[in-house]
Amino acid sequence: MSYQELIQAFPAYASGLWITIQLTLISLALGLLLAIPLAILRVSPRRAVCGPVAAYTWFIRGTPLLAQLMIVYYGFGQFEWLQAAWQRGNPVLLLFRDPFYCALFALTANTCAYTTEILAGALRSTPFGEIEAAQAYGMSRLTAWRRILLPSALRRFIPAYSNEVILMLHGTSIVSAVTIVDLTGAARDFYANYYAPFEAFIAAGTVYFGLTTILAFLIRMTERKYLAHLRPHRVAVPAAS
Repeated sequence: MSYQELIQAFPAYASGLWITIQLTLISLALGLLLAIPLAILRVSPRRAVCGPVAAYTWFIRGTPLLAQLMIVYYGFGQFEWLQAAWQRGNPVLLLFRDPFYCALFALTANTCAYTTEILAGALRSTPFGEIEAAQAYGMSRLTAWRRILLPSALRRFIPAYSNEVILMLHGTSIVSAVTIVDLTGAARDFYANYYAPFEAFIAAGTVYFGLTTILAFLIRMTERKYLAHLRPHRVAVPAAS
């Protein structure tokens, strides 16, 4: 097979790439927004507060992402109350009839659980001196969380969260299992049409590699900006006379 067919399939790959980027960015953004309050609840000393969050993160992290996607896409439609809501034309619940939004829901729930645990770990590792300094300034508990604890924890959790960002990009490749033609889905369709698995998936893998490289570069720049105070400072050594 010549590579001319692969060039002709460029629009399909470009469309799949756009869907992959959308799913990755939207799920990461929503997951991070939801993870911030959940992480605060997760570190609460009260079991009634942290228990439900811990159960949620334990279930999500203990089951495969593909299984979660299948439960959302195929399982939710079995509930009679959801079918009744579809018949009534509920604009929110109707989204679960669209495979894109089912995939987005599953991806968001998954990354939210992992991000919650990462941020909760960063909150637990907050130096006690920072808490004492906030108390010494007379800050209220809410002000201390807003100005000291959360900003400090968000800086420390960047290196660990960078792995979650890349894993979520790669995790979007499973959405082709629910009829979404993402980047992997485009490669699968190309393979089905031309029986050329090497060209089809090497092309997709190359694009994923490029996206991962860009994300890694952006994360490195973010770390340099917000974690500059953790880098060792160079001390000028006087020249020998």
